[in-house]
Amino acid sequence: MRIAIAGDHNGVALKAHLVHWLAARGHEVDDRGTGDPDTVVDYPRLCEDVCRRVVDGHADSAIMIGGSGSGEQIACNKIRGVRAGLCNDAFTAEIARAHNDANVLVMGAKLVSAELAERIAGVWLSTAFKGDRHQRRLDQIAALERGESLL
Repeated sequence: MRIAIAGDHNGVALKAHLVHWLAARGHEVDDRGTGDPDTVVDYPRLCEDVCRRVVDGHADSAIMIGGSGSGEQIACNKIRGVRAGLCNDAFTAEIARAHNDANVLVMGAKLVSAELAERIAGVWLSTAFKGDRHQRRLDQIAALERGESLL
């Protein structure tokens, strides 16, 4: 799988760990930055970069690492076609994929250890979308994204 990955200054160490972990499992990893924990970066630019890699077909999925992950999830979900899930545990990773067909995984480096991040990423990457009633909901989300009302 082709995975674009980025992290802000809070996520440098966890991102670096995941880059190696993913590559060791045969994934093609595109590290989009940042690499310097001492340089404060604005995460929305990184979010846009990895999300556009997914939407444009240059990556199958993306991982974004921030401090809490909350702002990153919000920024990622502003990109049309992205379904980013903030997953700081394995259960939310499973639900994000199985029910929401999430294509971007967001984690908070201040909340998730390297070992837990491996477990979360492993569950997220190995969980298939269930379709069925969940597809109906994705279609409704896509309608909202196009500015249509569901009311």
